[in-house]
Amino acid sequence: MKSIRVGIIGCGVIGPTHAESFKAIDDVEIAWACDLHRDRAEKLAETYGAPNVTTEFSEVLADADVDGVSICTDHASHVPLVIAALDAGKHVLCEKALVANQQGLDAMMAAHASHPKQILAAISQHRFEAINRCLKGYVEEGALGTLLTADVHVNCLRTKAYYDADEWRGTLDKEGGSVLINQAIHFIDILGWITGGVASLCGAHTNLTHHGVIETEDTAAAVLKFRNGALGTIQATCSSNLNWEHTLSLCGSEGSIELRNNEALRIAFRDKDLEQRVTDELAACRDDPGTSAGKNYYGAGHVGQVADFVAAIRDDRDPFVTAADVRHTVDIVLGIYESQKTKGWVEL
Repeated sequence: MKSIRVGIIGCGVIGPTHAESFKAIDDVEIAWACDLHRDRAEKLAETYGAPNVTTEFSEVLADADVDGVSICTDHASHVPLVIAALDAGKHVLCEKALVANQQGLDAMMAAHASHPKQILAAISQHRFEAINRCLKGYVEEGALGTLLTADVHVNCLRTKAYYDADEWRGTLDKEGGSVLINQAIHFIDILGWITGGVASLCGAHTNLTHHGVIETEDTAAAVLKFRNGALGTIQATCSSNLNWEHTLSLCGSEGSIELRNNEALRIAFRDKDLEQRVTDELAACRDDPGTSAGKNYYGAGHVGQVADFVAAIRDDRDPFVTAADVRHTVDIVLGIYESQKTKGWVEL
């Protein structure tokens, strides 16, 4: 088995989740821990056995023995870091949100097109969860009949202390937004993936409780027209009294499924045999535990996605989730921001 050496660029909140996921794979070495705050890099290096620590990402990229990097930094830094890593011949796994604006998205895609042999994977860890793969399968096989509506609601709480912890959070130029591009984007990704994509949307956002704290939105909503003809909604807020809750609803002409925090709230089908089959299958959808370094609402998918990234390097293949796959998710989020500006529908 080919030994793989990786670097973690960004050792703050999500970096340890990547590091723990890499450590769970045979013949993978975390060679570098890199962060602008050296103490963060040193802590990650000590915890996960990385022999090299730096505050300069160029040192990681200059190491000819490094096969790939995980980019776990703020949104605004993703584009220059991804481009530099691809130019240095490294495979890249980049955290969400992939980019903060359309210009950055175009630049990143162009850079990858110039380096087609390099992997550019984007974190969409919920696509690796068994229950979401089942839902996608039901839509694709037509178990729900004609899909009529598909909705996602995200209710969570982010406090002033959360936004004060890092200067980039809640800023237009560095984060690109707030609840949509940070907390809700994972479930927007699942909604778009399961349904086959969004054709157009109309949305709005506002700041209701974070005045003087963030420049961007704490509450948002959108109406969607999916490519398959169904309609849907997105609702998200980080001003809720609920710490974390996400709800996904699929309604078809033959059946409906509603999940909250990956637990079934409603399973109803005209065909009762099919209803029982779906009930049993969804009840059996249990993933292996996630990382101890991550928060519960990260889910268990990082472990699977990091393993897939390493396998793609070893097997010289595309990863299960490419950056091009995730581009549509970014387009949905940016489309809602654009709709707010234009006060109309946005074609994707």
